[in-house]
Amino acid sequence: MSTADIGLIGLAVMGSNLALNIAEKGYTIAVHNRSPWRIDEFVAEAKAEGLDGKTVPKYDPAEFVQAVKAPRSIIIMVKAGKPVDEMIEQLLPLLEKGDAIIECGNSLFTDTQRRFDYLTPKGIGYLGVGVSGGEEGARHGPSIMVGGSKEQWHNAEAVLTTIAAKFNGESCCAYLGEGGAGHFVKTIHNGIEYGDMQMIAEVYGVMRDGPGMSPGECADVFKEWNKGPLNSYLIEITGHVLAAVDGDTGKPLVELILDKAGQKGTGVWSAIAAQQMGVPATAIEGAVAARSISSRKEERVAAEAIYGKRSAGKADVTLADLEKALLAGKIVSYAQGFAVIAKASEENGWNLPLATIAKIWRAGCIIRSRFLDQMSAAYEKGGNVNLLVVPNFVTLMKDAHPSLRKVVAAAAVGEFPMICLSAALSYFDSYRQARGTANLIRWSARFLWCAWLRDCRPWDRSARYVAFDAG
Repeated sequence: MSTADIGLIGLAVMGSNLALNIAEKGYTIAVHNRSPWRIDEFVAEAKAEGLDGKTVPKYDPAEFVQAVKAPRSIIIMVKAGKPVDEMIEQLLPLLEKGDAIIECGNSLFTDTQRRFDYLTPKGIGYLGVGVSGGEEGARHGPSIMVGGSKEQWHNAEAVLTTIAAKFNGESCCAYLGEGGAGHFVKTIHNGIEYGDMQMIAEVYGVMRDGPGMSPGECADVFKEWNKGPLNSYLIEITGHVLAAVDGDTGKPLVELILDKAGQKGTGVWSAIAAQQMGVPATAIEGAVAARSISSRKEERVAAEAIYGKRSAGKADVTLADLEKALLAGKIVSYAQGFAVIAKASEENGWNLPLATIAKIWRAGCIIRSRFLDQMSAAYEKGGNVNLLVVPNFVTLMKDAHPSLRKVVAAAAVGEFPMICLSAALSYFDSYRQARGTANLIRWSARFLWCAWLRDCRPWDRSARYVAFDAG
């Protein structure tokens, strides 16, 4: 008998938290997992929270599907890549026309588009849904970015809208477009997140290695900054992270963590997509590069032994300069991210609603921040203009970019690594320069071509020209 409003496969932390969130909001959810013991664990968790009456555990895939009311919406929370394709093939014989698979992992948007195109002729809907907010967001209210079949979106709309985070009473969930639109927007969200985190780390590095501030002192600064224009989730948690102390040693936890950062792929995908579309996203690219360099710990240690440690010396900047520099860098990062989204919308015919994207990022997601309200208002007026020419942000940048300039200059002199903030400054300066230097590049390229053509044998000229033009 079909009793569940929605189904979910994959009861790892994100999946189980999402299932509990759905149950807590009053919906009945059928759950299944490849490992039966995990289903048992989930049942115990749901019972402990008084939600066992809203969960329908099923150990057999066919019984699981039949437990969901038609037209069915089945959420899959499995590892991105091949496991998603394998799960789709397992479900296909059990589904009926009008049913939908909702993939809520971090899939590459081109994979989502491929799956959408594969399932649509079969009458099965496919929604690629970006879910941001981590484990806590999944449990209590994430930001949800939906792409895929509009018809099947309406079948799941009530559930997804209800479980999403709320900002001033508005749900942070929206349908954004067909195919891979939802997962693409989530990818760029993560790219902006990479930039945000790297810029924060660079400012922390100046505070730590310049005036020699302790993690606790840095924590106090970030907590104070969170009360002003920099108010955001990442600034807030930075304050908490830096304040955390190890119970066994009494040392700041941040100093016990190895300085090697990994990445799951979404940051790289953001940078690749931007490059492929010819949209500069230097802050995202810088953040990806910084993580790659950090992972080469042994090489960095060896290089320091060759060149020597950075000479001791304080960065000639104030905390106020660092605050404004970080604000300016963040604005540039968001401007670049939204520019990539706008271009992808144009190229893929998605008609992505930029104002709506800014709105659903105001709560629940990792990059939620105070000025997303201003971004949303700017895009509601129409057009896909770069944020750097929107009046409100022009005012902010005019006030903040001198500090960004000062901080980047001090970092260069003091030998403080600053890949992301310096990239943001270079982009800002290039973007607002009416007369650039590409004329030299164009003339040099033409000169080289002429030289090659002159040296070619007559029968080689056409081939040489084509090869150069393609390059």
